[in-house]
Amino acid sequence: MVLKNCAARSVLVLGAVIALAAPRAQAQDSGIEVGVKAPGAAVETLAGAPAELSSVFGKGPVVIEFWATWCPNCKELEPALLAAQTKYAGKVTFVGVAVSVNQSPRAVQAYVEKHALQMTHFFDRRGQAVGAYDVPATSFVVVVNKAGMVVYTGLGGRQDLDAAIKKAL
Repeated sequence: MVLKNCAARSVLVLGAVIALAAPRAQAQDSGIEVGVKAPGAAVETLAGAPAELSSVFGKGPVVIEFWATWCPNCKELEPALLAAQTKYAGKVTFVGVAVSVNQSPRAVQAYVEKHALQMTHFFDRRGQAVGAYDVPATSFVVVVNKAGMVVYTGLGGRQDLDAAIKKAL
């Protein structure tokens, strides 16, 4: 009986070691799936007027970042976003969707002005955009092509936005 329990434990330990040593899957575990149609969602302008996220689709590629003023990964990603805006000016629409956790539209507007973030900004007061895009965390980027299909999702302060945008062009 002790030998069987010892053998069973050895098999479990060996399985755990193999699982830990195996390469991690490259697919994202959460967030909207690549290849699906980008959904709309009721949001607000920073002035508080009702708006629809889907209003930015259909004119060309769109880069959406779900962000917050307090997010360190968002701050890390900001220079790359600004560079992409400059590089793809007139070809790609950039949209910031500010999540409502621990911030207000007024705080977001002040941040946008201070940091010269020249893109369309929405405020997701009720979390409808966050829910529609299954946003796992702030600094979540979604790239949508002209046809309205999601071609890229990424998370964190170090994303290759240039490669992501090229998928939508």
